[in-house]
Amino acid sequence: MSESESTAGESKSAITSYDDPDAPWNQEYTDEEITHWNDGVIQEFRDNEGKVGGAYEDGELLLLTTTGAKSGKHHVVPLGLLRRGETLYVSSFIEDKYPAWYYNVKADSRVTIELGSTTYQGTARALEGAEYEEFAGWVLANNPLLADFQAKITRPMPLVVLELGAPIQA
Repeated sequence: MSESESTAGESKSAITSYDDPDAPWNQEYTDEEITHWNDGVIQEFRDNEGKVGGAYEDGELLLLTTTGAKSGKHHVVPLGLLRRGETLYVSSFIEDKYPAWYYNVKADSRVTIELGSTTYQGTARALEGAEYEEFAGWVLANNPLLADFQAKITRPMPLVVLELGAPIQA
């Protein structure tokens, strides 16, 4: 999933189509912007108890910290929080490959999840097989943006279920 440079208080209209030219994933960025892509969003999230502006102002974000599958280092990525009833899940709008965080959770399911002002230990589980097929069917029927995205790519979109553990005391 891509994010655009944003500032708190900057408001954009709701994105209703994956092809929306105003969607952050449809913008062009320099290599330098991509390298530090999430830094501002992460800082804004933490400074404002989970609230961010710009293209994500009306969305619910979380910060997911994974352990690098190759490096062993911790990596933080902001992701749109999606819900199926009480089930929390995340996906990605990266077209040409699966995102690094997806490979990281497949290698080590232990994650840290920041929701609003609360941080949790948690577990991330990449869905596969029959469980993936059932869940993806529900997602495609109930999430127009992900359905639109899936129609444009040839590989299955990543679907990862998150389970919150105990809150981490600050």
